[in-house]
Amino acid sequence: MTNLEFHAPRSAEFDGGLASLRGDCARMAPHWAAPEKILSRPVSPSLIHGVNVPERSARLLEAMPEYGN
Repeated sequence: MTNLEFHAPRSAEFDGGLASLRGDCARMAPHWAAPEKILSRPVSPSLIHGVNVPERSARLLEAMPEYGN
């Protein structure tokens, strides 16, 4: 008798996908302390020169259908 194994195709999600990312955030949340009161003022748009996004985060966003196009 032959034992055939079938494997589901792997998803296109990196590093376990959104569920894994949410789990990681939930585990890290107790390590982050939020300030009691935020004393910040709006920043002038002329002072904003760009945003740096880690490559790994960018790949995760590109894999999401609503952001990838």
